[in-house]
Amino acid sequence: MKRIAIFASGAGSNAARIIDHFRGHAGIKVSLILCNNPEAGVLAIATREGIPALLLDKEKFFRGNGYVDELRENKIDLLVLAGFLWKIPASLVQAYRGRIINIHPALLPKYGGKGMYGRHVHEAVLAAGEPRSGITIHFVDELYDHGQVIFNATCEIAADETPGSLAQKVHLLEYEHFPRIIEEVVNLQNQR
Repeated sequence: MKRIAIFASGAGSNAARIIDHFRGHAGIKVSLILCNNPEAGVLAIATREGIPALLLDKEKFFRGNGYVDELRENKIDLLVLAGFLWKIPASLVQAYRGRIINIHPALLPKYGGKGMYGRHVHEAVLAAGEPRSGITIHFVDELYDHGQVIFNATCEIAADETPGSLAQKVHLLEYEHFPRIIEEVVNLQNQR
């Protein structure tokens, strides 16, 4: 059984879909939720689903070892960032290199980096006059939104698009593809 930990900072809509996707799965289980926001909806999802949750302390996360000890204690194989707004510290990247996946609400390498999340990304895409946007699922390295791309999906941008309507299109792509791509990554790792 491969064990996944989901890192999230907000409502947890992607986390909920990942949990649903792997419910009853023979080889993959969401085993831990890690969150940096005590008010985040993802914590209620963890409680409802009976999944242990860990509230992250900023000092320990960045100046300690990034909770590597706790992840190892829980026998976590893969880390999934689903709307997690903190940069992953080098200690955690090194411990889980090639086993941390993030989803970004734009087509990287454009519109990535510090501060480029949520509405900020969609506003930047629209301000640039892009004809399309989408999602990028990628491995995490020591730089913001930089690691090897695993998968992209695109959506067209309408002439009257708003940041809110673009966010809805991008969310649909996330919900459709993220759980499936996670499963594909786990299956590829199992073959190694």
